[in-house]
Amino acid sequence: MKSTVIKYGVYALLSGFLFFGFPFLFGMEVDYDYGEIIGYTSMVLSLLFVYFGIRHYRDKVNNGKVSLLKALAIGMLIALCSAVGVAVFDYIYTTQINPDFASDYLEYSTKKMEATLSPEELKVKSAELKQQMEDYGSPSFMALIMFVSVMILGFVISLISGLILQRK
Repeated sequence: MKSTVIKYGVYALLSGFLFFGFPFLFGMEVDYDYGEIIGYTSMVLSLLFVYFGIRHYRDKVNNGKVSLLKALAIGMLIALCSAVGVAVFDYIYTTQINPDFASDYLEYSTKKMEATLSPEELKVKSAELKQQMEDYGSPSFMALIMFVSVMILGFVISLISGLILQRK
């Protein structure tokens, strides 16, 4: 199990780092409307190694058998690696590549709300958003949020993969 987790975990870590950072590593500016799509797509792509890792363990290491619990354990360890890759890139992005991310995103969100909200609602919502960015806008906290997001998605993918691949 250890060699499978290490092998597929490294693949997941590298792909999480690279897929999540692909647009920025190549100098592309990403519109915030598409940034969320790119982010979740990169998370899912890096978490595909969860499925392949569980399948490899079942077919090549454990004589065609894997329990749901063992599949979940393998999947979550691989997802942990992917989460580290995404969180590390997110931290690098918000500290080195775009240290003004929090203020840029706040400005973008406020402009977007101006088009849909009344002046009173806009004042309240923008104040709430500003407070959230002050409370949770640090690079470390944003990286933690990305880490947790990948782990939650990794649990879902591990569970589905385990259910599909389990054989007793």
